Parts: sequence; C-alpha cells; structure tokens
Amino acid sequence: MVKLGCTVDGNLNEAKFSEPLPWIGIYIAAASLACAIAMAADFIHGIRCRKYWFPSKFCCINATSLTILAVAIKLSVDLNTPMPRRVDQLTKLSSGVLICTLMGNSMPSLGNMENTELMMNIIALGILVITVIVNICIQLGTGVIYLHGREHALTMFFMLILLLLLSFSALTVPTTKRHLETKYKKKYEMAVKECSYETDCALEKKLKNDIMKFWMMAHTCSPQFVMGRSVTCTAAGAFSLLSAATLAEAMLRSYLMPWSLKFCSGESDYKWSTILILITQSMAIGVGTIAPAIRWFSAINFRCPTIGKKYCSREFKVESYWIELLVEMKECPFTIKIRNRNCRKLAHNAKNKILNLCIGMQIGIVLVSKVIRFISLYFMSYILSFSNCCKKLIKLKSNIINDSGLDSQPSSKPDLSRFVLHLEGETQLVDLMMNSNCDATNHWIQKGRKKQPKQLIELLEKSSKGLQGVREFDSDLVQSLDCEEPPNCWALPVATLTAIAFAIPDIDSGLKKQLKSSVHEGLIYVKHIEDNLDKEEDMSNIRKAAYMVWQGIDLCHKWLDIDLNKLSSQAESAKEVLEGLADAAKERYMEFKNKYTNECQKEIPSNWPVKVLAANSMYRISRTILYHYERSNINTSDRLYEAVTIMISDILGACLTNIQNVITIKCSSSSIEMREESVRHAVFLLGETETILKHLHQKAIPALGPEEIVHIDGWRSMYKRNNDLLFPPSSIATDKISKFSSDLLLTLE
Repeated sequence: MVKLGCTVDGNLNEAKFSEPLPWIGIYIAAASLACAIAMAADFIHGIRCRKYWFPSKFCCINATSLTILAVAIKLSVDLNTPMPRRVDQLTKLSSGVLICTLMGNSMPSLGNMENTELMMNIIALGILVITVIVNICIQLGTGVIYLHGREHALTMFFMLILLLLLSFSALTVPTTKRHLETKYKKKYEMAVKECSYETDCALEKKLKNDIMKFWMMAHTCSPQFVMGRSVTCTAAGAFSLLSAATLAEAMLRSYLMPWSLKFCSGESDYKWSTILILITQSMAIGVGTIAPAIRWFSAINFRCPTIGKKYCSREFKVESYWIELLVEMKECPFTIKIRNRNCRKLAHNAKNKILNLCIGMQIGIVLVSKVIRFISLYFMSYILSFSNCCKKLIKLKSNIINDSGLDSQPSSKPDLSRFVLHLEGETQLVDLMMNSNCDATNHWIQKGRKKQPKQLIELLEKSSKGLQGVREFDSDLVQSLDCEEPPNCWALPVATLTAIAFAIPDIDSGLKKQLKSSVHEGLIYVKHIEDNLDKEEDMSNIRKAAYMVWQGIDLCHKWLDIDLNKLSSQAESAKEVLEGLADAAKERYMEFKNKYTNECQKEIPSNWPVKVLAANSMYRISRTILYHYERSNINTSDRLYEAVTIMISDILGACLTNIQNVITIKCSSSSIEMREESVRHAVFLLGETETILKHLHQKAIPALGPEEIVHIDGWRSMYKRNNDLLFPPSSIATDKISKFSSDLLLTLE
C-alpha cells in the first residue's frame, strides 16, 4: 500500500516521483519548438521584406520569450536527475547553446524598447543566464554532467560574453535614438522643402519621389537596423555561430567517434523524451544561427572594399556615442539623500569608480568587437574578394549585352545619399545603405500594385463629374426625426445606401455581390482615412454604427434585424421597399425615444446609441431617395439601383481624395520605433491606390480647404454654398450621357 508518497515499509517511493518526467520532457520540447518557430518566422519575415539584417519581430527579449526560454532550458538547471546516456549529455549541452542562439538572434530587438523596459528585460536575462551558469558549474562538480566539459566551459564563456554585449549595447540605445531623431528632423525639413519645389510632374510620380526620400530616412534611422549594423551585433553573430559549432563538434564526436568518449550505463528518468528535446533544440539552434551568421557575414562584406588598403587605425576608434550615456551619468550630481558628509563623499567616489569601470568595459567590448570583425575579415577577405570580382564580371558582361541591343536604356537611380541617416564612424556605409535600399520603394509599390482593389476601381468608374452624389444622398427637404441632427461620417451613408441597393427588387444577385465586394474594398480605405485624418471623439459612435450596419449586410444580408433579401423578394416595387425601410427606421428610432425620453434629452446626437444613429441615417436617406423617386423618371428598379450605385461611388470617391493626405501623414507622424513600418505601409498604400488617384485626378474635384476635404459635411457645406455656380445639374448629365439616361440623376431642382 502506498500512502502520501511512502511504501508499506515507510520508505519514499522515488520511482513514483519520476513518472511525470517524460511528460515534462514533452513540455520542454514544445517550448524549444516555440523558440524555433519564432526564430524561423523572423528569418522568413526578413527574406520577404528584403531586410537581410533580419529584424527581431517575433523572437524578442521580453517577458514571454524569457519565460518560454526558461522552460526550454530546464535540463540545464536540473541538478540531481541522472543523465547517463549519450543523448542525455548532449541535451544538457544543447540547452546551454540554445541560450546563446536566442541572445544572438534577438539582439536587434533592443532598439525598439523604451528605457525602463530595456533595463528590466536585460536584468531578467542576466538573472536567467547567471542562474544557468551556476547550475551547470554545480553539475560539472557533482558529476551529473560528466562529458563535454570543455564544450560546456566554452558555452558558458559565450553566454557571459553575449550577456555583456547585450547589456552594454543596450546602454547606447537611448543615445543613438536621440542623435538620429535630431538628424531626422533636419533632413525631414530639407525633404519637405525639396518636395514643395517639385510641382511639374504628375501627382503619382511626385508622391513616389517624395516617399523615396522619407523611406530612406525612416529605414536608416530604424533603431533595429541601427542595432543590427552595429559592431557589437556583428560580434554577437560570431559568438552565436561559434556556440552552434561547439554543439555540432560535440554531436559529431559522440556519434562518429564514440570510442573517444566513455558513456555510463543506465537510463535517464526523462527516458525517450530526451531524444525529442535534442531534436527540437538542434532544429532551433540550426534555424536560429542563420540570421546572426548572415549579419556577421554581411558586416564583413560591408568592409571588404577596405581590403587591399591599409587598415587604418581609425577603424579601431571607439565612437563617442558608445560611452556618452555613462559619461552623462558620471557628470550628474549624486541625488541619494545621505546626511553624513563622509558617507556622501564615499558614495560619490564609489559611483564614479563603478562608472569608470563600466566606461572601461564598454570601450573594451567595442574594441574586442572590432578586433573580431577585423579577424573575420582577414580570414574571409580572399573569398569575398573573389566573389566580388565574379559579380563585377557578370555585371560587366550583362552591360555589354544590353549596350549591343537596340532597346538598351541607361537605368538612372536618384541620389538619395543625403537622406541616409548614419552615426559617427558609419560614413563608409552611406553609399552601401543607399544602394541596397534604393529599390525598396519600387519593390513595395509593385507589391501594392498586385493588391489593387479591382472591384472598387470598377465602381469608381461610375462616379459622376464633381462627385455630386455627396450632395444628393441626404436632402434638407426631408423632415428630421429630431430637432438636432448627428454629423455624418463617410462610412455610414455608404453602408446605408448599400443596404437600400440590396433591398431593391428585381436586381441580379451577381450585381449585388459585385457591389458588396466593391464596398468592402472601399470601406477598408475609408477606415484608414478616418483613423488617420479625422480623430474627433464625437464621431466614434457614428463610425461604430456604420461598421455595425456593414457587418450585418456583409455577413447576413440584414440591416439591423430586417432581412434585405426577404424584403426584396416580397416587395412589389422599389417604392414599397423605400417606404418600408423608412418606416422601419422611424419605428426603431421612436422606440428609443419613448423608452429613454429623459436620457435622450440630455444626450447630444453624436452620442446616441449606434442602432439609433443607424436608424436615423436610414430614415433620412431612404426618404430623400423616395422624394426624388416620386418626382423624377426613375420609375424602374434598374434605374434606381444605378442611381444608388452612383451615389455610393461618388461618396467613396470623395473620401478617397484624402488618400494623398494619409500617405503624407504616415510618412511624417510616428515614433522612431514605428517610423519605418509606417512609411513602408504608405509606400504599399500608394501602389494599391495608384490607379484610384489617377482616376480621381480626372474628375472635376471642387477646391476645398484642408479641413473641409477631410469631412463629408465639409463637402456638403461647399455644395450648399455653390449649388448652381460650380456644378450645374447639366454637368452631371453631360458626364453620364454615354452610360445612363439623364433621368437617373437625383437633382434637387
């Protein structure tokens, strides 16, 4: 009988305690696999984005990754579980190497952290690394680890070096951000002035030229790129590669030369799970070594042109930004309140000595990193020189072939070197960074062109000259449901008009499906515009109402709780549909008024519940269309559907005239950590909407101020002021006569 972990004779049942260990091994393997997936995702992301310095997007130094890492390396800190077999001893070593790999892989992520977050993450990493080193030393002393002692010693040395590299590199992050932000502001002002002078080219070409300058600035001052091209990151890549080589050497010696090692007999309590752990950790180390190795190789390749020249002493100069923060800390007065003068003096001197030691260590780390780069360059120079010669010969041969052709045209790239932001000591990298990123704008524009909203473009081709539908969807002649009216946003009229279009009877389902796809594509850009340009808080409820209505149409073909397909099939005419929607909207509005009479009197219209805002919009728009339906020749479902479609197209077209401003905003307003991603999205957006911008440029867009053009009510106010002056009703008919009859147009005569 076993009770409370004891056998019948009162001894501890140790066999029972070890039963869960194979399942814990699976848990460790799963954590190791998670590390492998994160590092593989970073590698794939770098390849797809053509960032061959591989930013750390998924594998970062944060609370989550450190927790997963602590689980993955559990075998390194397991002090008393016997590990007799060959695979058990290799798994002990692979856990330590995995730490080195993750540190080398995630070093660029330091650039995206705030100061407090940076300090806390480095402290947490330091505690983890020191704990692992102490535990490995204990196991070496007790004999739990009895093989690969030299490999373990090397791995612990690499751990310490990588921890120091990360810790002292983190000290430069605030300084480099400050320097680059100052340079960015100056270059940005210069770029804006140059952009204002370029007025003799098409809008799309001008936007592209402007974005290329902003991209170059945003990319070269990206904190992750700054950290990724630093000399300490290069050294971290070298040490990460060496740690992986250490594990590879141990595995080859264990399996190919087993006679050189003496293994113990017996079985580990982890049993078969250690094989699974070794496989997953080896995969993680193999995948995770690729990015640091490429960073190391790229840094050597960057410096390869200096081979053949005398390696100057300035290459070993420690730039001021490496120690600037430590010097500032040393010059700051001692702020801890200590009453005794001698104690204050002692504390002040201790602070200075500690900071002097840190400054010396920082200088030493930078010098050692530069020596590692020099040694790597010395050994790899012949291979790189041969590779560069081959590339030049291939390029020369292709140029000769192109020159002999009849269609050969010289490819001219703009000189953007003046917009490359670099730190002290990086002057040699300016041309390289410019050449390697000059085509990035074209690359993202091309990717954007492949994602152009084709359905939306077809819808916008139906828009009227001057985009008169912005004025016509809601008439002042319709009696309001309340003494006050909520303001309009771009999305709500579009969603409401689409619901009306779906309810019109005798319309082909294919046309409705095409309209839904077009509006879906259009609302994506409308949301971009409203989120970036129109951030007024009193519009939030109205926008929620718009996307609530659209979700019902998109997913269920319903407006609130009304089935639009059922309404369309049961109605005898379009007039009946319009009356039914208007009555239903009024009924839902009055239900709210009667239920919340006192509260409603206190609420401003923009704060009404979303269903009430949707009902108010449906009532006004359906009544407006019904008013013109009864007073014009739009007496068939087909003609009404076309008229509603033109209104939707006009509203979306008017809204999308703000795309240029969104692109400008994304290029200018963002933090240094998010600036590169913001500009990249702006470039992609330009590629997506290039055809739309060309199309809208051909329309007679009214001249609006910067505040008016952002809001739909600004457009409507302009139309009210210039009702018959700028855009007489005949202009619409002239524009549309080739496609539709003039009686499709809803004018307010």
